Amino acid sequence: MSGAVLAGRRVLRVEDEYFLAEELDDALSGAGAQAPGPVPSVRAAQDLLRNGAAPDVALLDVSLGGEMVYPVADALLARGVPFLFATGYDHAALPDRYAAVRRLEKPIDASAT
Repeated sequence: MSGAVLAGRRVLRVEDEYFLAEELDDALSGAGAQAPGPVPSVRAAQDLLRNGAAPDVALLDVSLGGEMVYPVADALLARGVPFLFATGYDHAALPDRYAAVRRLEKPIDASAT
């Protein structure tokens, strides 16, 4: 990950896969990003957005234990916070309102992002 782009930025990660979350944490920290989370559920992400400092950007797993992350995505859109989806779902499987949102296909190689 590029340290120049991420240095000092708050990058919210909404991810329920422990090992992937750890790998992302390591990569983000190495790039100088501040990384609130990871949060493993929609509710935890909504709580963090309500009670914490606003993130500069977010990386959202689409399915969190079978619960879709869309309420978090909608909250980020309403706040103007850019985000990416991290998912194994095809782009066509996502709701149309997210057509412009970039998607990282899982499994993610954090060292290559």
